Amino acid sequence: MSTFPERGSYWLVMDNLNTHRLSTLYGTFEPAEAPRLARRFEVHCTPKHGSWLNMAEIEINVLSRQCLDRRIPDRETMISEVAAWQEHRNASAKPVNWRFRTEDARVKLKSLYPSIQ
Repeated sequence: MSTFPERGSYWLVMDNLNTHRLSTLYGTFEPAEAPRLARRFEVHCTPKHGSWLNMAEIEINVLSRQCLDRRIPDRETMISEVAAWQEHRNASAKPVNWRFRTEDARVKLKSLYPSIQ
């Protein structure tokens, strides 16, 4: 029995690593179950460039500060408030301005890279 029987599909956010594919379900589940599960997922891949995890963390932080920084009395109010915040946030289209350049990484992360002599 499904935990969420009323849901028809789920969004699955995956990065673009070549091993992250729905075909991996076939290695874990029975042959009849794997395609049934695969059809329920709507896959959304993360951008190939930039740190999507940092962008997600930034958005969650902004959501927390701008919308969830107070007591919200019930689930319906929270859903409504988050939807309004999301609509406003998406309309304002605030891009992420990355300031950590390759040159900075070579200095700051020097210990992670091998030294070629």
